[in-house]
Amino acid sequence: MHDQACIEVKEEYDIMSARQEARKAAKSLGFSLFDQSRVITLISELARNIYKYAGYGRIYIDTVEENGLRGISILAIDDGPGIVNVERAMEQGFSTSGSLGAGLPAIKRMADEFLIQTEPGKGTCIRIIKWLD
Repeated sequence: MHDQACIEVKEEYDIMSARQEARKAAKSLGFSLFDQSRVITLISELARNIYKYAGYGRIYIDTVEENGLRGISILAIDDGPGIVNVERAMEQGFSTSGSLGAGLPAIKRMADEFLIQTEPGKGTCIRIIKWLD
């Protein structure tokens, strides 16, 4: 079983560190190669959002067990500007940075559980879980 990992995201290189930790955790739990790729994509998007919009944050990767299921919990926390309009940010194609606007909607689609808490001027916290099939 994988111990909790904490990755500080402050440089673009830290996104790669987060990806490596995600791969290690997913592999140790027995995720298929396909689902390992999903977990890595999820954490990449979260880390990139921290780097791009907040400048600094932390990602925690942990294993979870609930009702006989095992999975990976990923918690992304930053003290950045927060999201002014969460509903708008969750729309496919919406972006404040000129990107494709696929990040948050794609994260929500790929994760089995998704929770976002944000407040303008105070930061954002996103928790996702991907369950092992």
